[in-house]
Amino acid sequence: MRSERQRTPRLLKAAALGGLVFLHLPLAIVLLYAFTTEEKSNQFPPPGLTLHWFAAVWDRPDIWAALGLSLRVAVISTVLAMVLGTLIAAALARRRFFGREALSLMVILPLALPGIVTGIALRSAFNLADLPFSLWTIVLGHATFCIVVVYNNAVARFRRLSPSLVEASMDLGADAFQTFRFVVLPNIGTALLAGGMLAFA
Repeated sequence: MRSERQRTPRLLKAAALGGLVFLHLPLAIVLLYAFTTEEKSNQFPPPGLTLHWFAAVWDRPDIWAALGLSLRVAVISTVLAMVLGTLIAAALARRRFFGREALSLMVILPLALPGIVTGIALRSAFNLADLPFSLWTIVLGHATFCIVVVYNNAVARFRRLSPSLVEASMDLGADAFQTFRFVVLPNIGTALLAGGMLAFA
């Protein structure tokens, strides 16, 4: 019985290591091929190593334009998701009203649905609203998913925040902004940071 207990942690470690190798080995092979000297070869191992392809990418303006667009979309989507996700979390965590659970389900739904379904639904909505595809439709698509990530982090922290702290702050003469800044924000700050990092990623 004792040997079984000793063997179980080793098996778990081996399984975890095997899972990591299984997930990261394809990425390592792709990274290795980024340094190959061959232009169209799938030969393994690569016949030689070079930094030529990194220099080629560095000189392409379309790559830089794509990277700039991705960063703009990420920053705008993250800010939008953090503001809306926090406001929705505060409303749903603190108040009880008719339709609260349905609203919570609607907020979480983009995470539960496959991404392709959400994408098709958004495309149909943009067509119905006669919105031309642009930076802002990309931002809306990303923010739709990112709001869920921020909301999940923020609502969990709001539920742990004692209402008596907010009441005590108000009783001591703080206005709503001061209460948010000095009481609420320090308590939910790490949750917002985690949600923002996940949304940006």
